[in-house]
Order: sequence, then C-alpha cells, then structure tokens
Amino acid sequence: MGNPLGKVEDALRADGGLLAAALAGTRGPTPHGDLAGERHATAVEAIREGYLLHYGASRLLAVADDPDLALLAGDRLYALGLAELAALGDLEAIRTMASVIAASAVAHAAHDSTRADRAWETGVRTLADER
Repeated sequence: MGNPLGKVEDALRADGGLLAAALAGTRGPTPHGDLAGERHATAVEAIREGYLLHYGASRLLAVADDPDLALLAGDRLYALGLAELAALGDLEAIRTMASVIAASAVAHAAHDSTRADRAWETGVRTLADER
C-alpha cells in the first residue's frame, strides 16, 4: 500500500510554500488509514493530520510554536483529504469524513476527547465496511 502519510507529505511538498517549509520529516503510525483500507488511506490520514493539527500534535509539520499556522495547516489538510475522496468519486466517503470532522469538533468544544475518538472510530469503520 505504501505509507499514506508519505503521500500526504509528498502532496504538501509539491504545493510548496509555508507548509512545505514546515515539514519535519517525521511520520507516525497510520492506524486510521490502515483500517479504512488502501482506497481511502491517504485521504483519511490527510484528514487525521488536519485533526491533529487542530487538537493535538502533528506527525508531519513543525508548527507547534505557531498556533495560527497549525490551524491553517489543519484546514488545508482537511481540504486535501476531502479532495482526495472527491477525486475517487466517493460521495459517501466524503459525507462520512465530513461527519467525523464535525463530530470531533463538537466533542472538543465540549472538552470530550473520548467522544471525538468514538467519532473517528465509527467513521473509519464505516469506510472499512464500504470496501
């Protein structure tokens, strides 16, 4: 399958600009993409990276000292992942991942990271079931 985070990193590098300059050269495990399956893995990991930039620590970008850039980078990665799903023509996957983004935002606004984790698990399992 290849590393889905490597593909996300390649896309950011190809875009150039601030995010390419902020690439840290580190990666981590990709359990969400792995569970979603090869067809959706890169999109899911791009969206997961966007989520981590909003609510945690990035696996790809060194932006922790610039919260504004982290927020913008997160939005960019959400868009990258959703565009990847659109390129596949998979409207149901777009709906699923948009719901994950929304549900996790609501959960974090309520300071409920457990609910955010459940939203991710449910969404990714839905994609896995669609295979």
